Amino acid sequence: LSLKFGDIDNLKGLVIRFLLTTSYYQLSVQSWFSLHRLQLLYNHSVQATFNATRIHAPASYSYHCEHVSSLQRYDALLIPSSPNDLSKLWEVTFIDFQIQGFNIQEGHFAYAKDCASFSPAILMGLVMSLILLLVLAYALHMLIHLKSLDRHYECKASPAYFAQMKDSDMGDEKEPLRNSGIESYELRNQQFGKIYI
Repeated sequence: LSLKFGDIDNLKGLVIRFLLTTSYYQLSVQSWFSLHRLQLLYNHSVQATFNATRIHAPASYSYHCEHVSSLQRYDALLIPSSPNDLSKLWEVTFIDFQIQGFNIQEGHFAYAKDCASFSPAILMGLVMSLILLLVLAYALHMLIHLKSLDRHYECKASPAYFAQMKDSDMGDEKEPLRNSGIESYELRNQQFGKIYI
């Protein structure tokens, strides 16, 4: 697949050539296409060659990626073919790249297989899922270790405490008092106070 741009500045007859192949895989029971090489030609000769990695899709699909580049910040899907090649002097980046080499119908791209790059939306979704998972794990931990209040906190009333007195001691505890015809008894143990009858 060749894209011919013609003369651009001092580049005479600029052409970008994509070398595509198709293969049948029995495991997936379908044919897949792959981009193997990218060549830059001008002045009617090949000036730079890049090997393509991980650019493949089913033959009935197209391939789409936000960035296909030789730069490391875009995950470098295009790698210079050799250290001595002039491709080291080139930086190639395609933005919103989509390609389909086979089974093209009515001049439109087929359904696109997207490259597996982490977009900000995917990253935010993963972070939110992790936070929700941690909250759920903490809630389950608290529910498992929740204990019944009946076992550990018995309802204990605190009634006023009165010492029990034996009947035999009752005679010793009280002493009759004679005072102006009124019979009264006074407890010898002063902590209970006095009782007048």
